[in-house]
Amino acid sequence: MGEDTKTRVKESQEEGRQEMWRSIEIVGSVEKWASTVVVGDELNFIPPLNFAMVDNGVFRSGFPHSANFSFLQTLNLRSIIYLCPEPYPEANTEFLKSNEIRLFQFGIEGYKEPFVNIPEDTIREALNVVLDVRNHPVLIHCNRGKHRTGCVVGCLRKLQRWCLSSVFDEYQRFAAAKARVSDQRFMELFDVSSVPISFSCSNKV
Repeated sequence: MGEDTKTRVKESQEEGRQEMWRSIEIVGSVEKWASTVVVGDELNFIPPLNFAMVDNGVFRSGFPHSANFSFLQTLNLRSIIYLCPEPYPEANTEFLKSNEIRLFQFGIEGYKEPFVNIPEDTIREALNVVLDVRNHPVLIHCNRGKHRTGCVVGCLRKLQRWCLSSVFDEYQRFAAAKARVSDQRFMELFDVSSVPISFSCSNKV
């Protein structure tokens, strides 16, 4: 085989490998909830801020905006748990109606330390909605998806028998520099015996 032929074969093989790598990267990004997926002139699928899967049928995020609606449709949500006291925007309400999604609103004020007051009864009521599989798939969100959402998810983790260090690690991963000692103290002291467990979910020690 001549040198020119060998060179062309090698270049063809390299191009084939590069095409395979591109395909793998695209598939991987979709499976990991890529922040943006663009295919030709199709819609962009953009998750809300701080979006993540909590467990089977349970998701968390910051406040979803109209740019996130196409992505939320892919989740086939039945319910949304909204943890802020402000009225739900009209555009979001219309999105819920058109997709037959039920809204559960638990108005928790977004105070800053040292004036944080986390109402245990309200967190317990929100957990009861999360634990009812008839509401799944469900999205839990507040404004930034950090403190109020973090407290609800943290208390859910205690119900799942996660150790406190794992509960705090997850909370801090989303809250980052905004992590609050008062939130973590609340999760530590939360009495899980006051919440009936009717939801089979993942465990972590």
